[in-house]
Amino acid sequence: MAKSARRRMGVEERREQLITVALDLFGSRSPEDVSIDEIAERAGISRPLVYHYFPGKQSLYEAALRRAADELSARFVEPREGSLGERLLRVMGRFFDFVEDHGPGFSALMRGGPAAAVGGGDVPHAAGSARATIDDVRQAAYEQILAHLEVERPSARLALIVRSWVSLAETTALLWLDGRTVARADLEVQLVHDFVALAAVGAVADPELADLVRDLLAQEPPDGLFADLLTRLVTLVPEAPEAPAASRVPQDPHVSHTPHVSHTPHLPHAPRAPEAPRV
Repeated sequence: MAKSARRRMGVEERREQLITVALDLFGSRSPEDVSIDEIAERAGISRPLVYHYFPGKQSLYEAALRRAADELSARFVEPREGSLGERLLRVMGRFFDFVEDHGPGFSALMRGGPAAAVGGGDVPHAAGSARATIDDVRQAAYEQILAHLEVERPSARLALIVRSWVSLAETTALLWLDGRTVARADLEVQLVHDFVALAAVGAVADPELADLVRDLLAQEPPDGLFADLLTRLVTLVPEAPEAPAASRVPQDPHVSHTPHVSHTPHLPHAPRAPEAPRV
């Protein structure tokens, strides 16, 4: 019986197939460990035909890297439904889905090292191309967060906070991949908490940012993630101990005393000043 003829793919369709195959392989192992022969076998074509569509493994890797970057950037796109805390948590869920599905590939994408080590091309050009791709992902995430904040022209401090948070999410994911010692769900919540914590610290020195943080907190539900964080933080603040009865100064009943509120924080266990020597 004659074998059924294999369907002939067009140029773009074949390129897309090879990129998909390469992305799958690069996502499961380091790029330098994946061979052209393996890519060809997985795609069901010959090795020379792979080179017909891509000059070498480097160019195929860069195409797969771009596809991964576009997919990762899309994970930060979130409809403006619900509170900011809820939206950020959904974003982190999709972000870690990508990280978990493309572990080695994510590491290669964010660390940018293997792109120059794949071989078959200009190393400085490859490294520069990988860095540009990574920067595009970070910029896309940055712009999406600003869109959720409804800020078109952020202050220098707010821009720094958002970029720092994007970098923190990236670093956290890379560290999590190395050992997965902390539950993924816990890290997703932690990163949402990290965002509002960074914003709150910045708001202390920036009145404009303070107004933004107040508005965000006012829109959060009482049982939301931001409210949960504030509740937990309050429990960490120690209550000022009451002064011992022996140290209270007795008052003259014939003298009217106006209650006095001190604005100086109480310092527990503060050393007493030495008494003057008696003559």
